[in-house]
Parts: sequence; C-alpha cells; structure tokens
Amino acid sequence: MSGPIRLALVGMGKIARDQHLPAIASNPDIVLAATVSRHGEGEAGVPFFHSIEELAASGVEIDAVALCTPPQPRRAIAHFAIQQGWHVFLEKPPGATLAEVEALRDAADAKGVSLFASWHSRYAAGVEPARAWLATRDIRAVTITWREDVRVWHPGQDWIFEAGGFGVFDPGINALSIATRVLPRPFFVETAELDVPANRAAPIAARIAFRDAAGAPVTMDLDFRQEGPQSWDIVVETDAGTLTLAKGGGELSIAGGGEHAGDTDLHGEYPGLYRRFADIVRAGSSDVDITPLRLVADSFLTARINAIEPFDW
Repeated sequence: MSGPIRLALVGMGKIARDQHLPAIASNPDIVLAATVSRHGEGEAGVPFFHSIEELAASGVEIDAVALCTPPQPRRAIAHFAIQQGWHVFLEKPPGATLAEVEALRDAADAKGVSLFASWHSRYAAGVEPARAWLATRDIRAVTITWREDVRVWHPGQDWIFEAGGFGVFDPGINALSIATRVLPRPFFVETAELDVPANRAAPIAARIAFRDAAGAPVTMDLDFRQEGPQSWDIVVETDAGTLTLAKGGGELSIAGGGEHAGDTDLHGEYPGLYRRFADIVRAGSSDVDITPLRLVADSFLTARINAIEPFDW
C-alpha cells in the first residue's frame, strides 16, 4: 500500500474523541477519511455516515476501520468491514465473546486483511521495562488493584452494565492485558466473586484469585465505585524485590526505587496502538491476542454471583 492508510472511525463516543482522534492526527501513516456513528456528529470537513453500510455505499475510499462501538454489536460491524476488504482495528475488549473474535480472525485471514485486537494499557510507559525485568525473576505473588469511578469514566453509559458489556471488567481487562504481558508464566482462575447490582446484568465489583503455572498466587480486586484518587496498580513480589506498576502501567518502581516514570496519560498509549496497526497493515499480518478476554470469560464461568443494592447514575 502506497500513501497513508485511509481510515474510518466507527463509534464517535468519549474514547474516540478523547484518544483515537488525537492519535490518528499525530500519525503520518494514517489519515482520517470518514467517521461513522448512529448518534452524534462527525468531524468538520470529514465525511460522516450513520452506519457502516452507508459508508460502503458512498464511494468514499477506505482502507481500514477502527471500531470504537460497545462490544455487543461489534462482531457484525467488523465482519461487514472485513468483507469489504478493509483492515480492522478493534478497541478493547475486542468482542463480547471469545468465539466471535476467533471467527473474525479466521474471516480476516481468509480475506487477506489485517485484524488488530488492541490492548492500549500494554503501551503504557512502564510495561515493557517491567516485562524485561521480570523475565528472569522468580515470581512469589502478584496483587492487582484496579478501582475507578464509573461515573467519571463512563457517565450514563448503561451499555456497560448490560449483558455483554463487561461491567467492572471493562477496566479490569486492562489490568489483565498488562499482567499477561509482563508476567513470565501463564496464570489461571481458581475462584471468582462478582457483585452485581439488583438492577443490572454485569458486575460493579469483583475479586478473583488466580494461580500461575508454578503455583504463585495472583489476586485481583476490581471496583467501579472508587471515589477520589483512582487505583490502577500491579505489585509483583519476586526473589529480587518488589516491582510496582502504578497509574495503569505508566509508573514503574523496582525494590522501592523509581525506575521509569513516563507519560501516565492515555494519550501516550493510543499513538503506540496506531503505530502498531500501521505496521501490521503494511506487513500484511494480524495481531489478535485473546488471552485477557479468556481470563475474563473464565472468571465469569467460575464465579459466585452476589446480588447487591441497585446502582443508578
């Protein structure tokens, strides 16, 4: 492919405007060619459509799409895009189920287009240095604390508490995307406990106990009701001291010393995602790691469900 990748952004919600648009604008290998949204408006001077079918029928030349819709309808949109011969960037989580992501991967392979299951937290500044340091360490225990205020990050977005919306696992899968990247051994769900409000279908809090392949415990505490300072921390106890990834992977300290303090804003992560997407499109390959999604699915499969008081905005 010569020239920049002509990309359509599908789903013009908060994450698209806050993260995707700035990252696209900063990447010389990608140009915003269209936007698509059932609700709201597009960008000035850029063709806007209410559905991906309208986009396909318009004649606007497109090479790729980035899908920022909620996960529930995403498979059908992605499959339609693949059939047009467009490369597909999937916002996390890549789909509502494992089966549909695997089907999209097979469809992309058959069509000869690239599919990217993006995990933005893996592009936080401290993640790769942490992975390198942990590669030769004996892992003793891991504690993941991921607590944030849903009213701040998803204000009024009822879809996140609907079936297939993931609830507190929408941010929790970010933690799992980091943990599965930096820890040298796979880990597996042993027990899970999910707190589901009486008027919702997805959990607002969760506690999961994992164990890695060598027997080290990995515990995770998720909560969507955190007020004040937010907590996005992974603490790894090793034979050589304690490694801490704080602020969603943006800050790394080892044995109490600050080793890496990078850009802790998400604006540092999405440019990395788009660089990776451009690379795989140019290479004619795909990048579809479903390990974090599988751990979420396993948590739901093994969970004890606690019905708690209703949640309202």
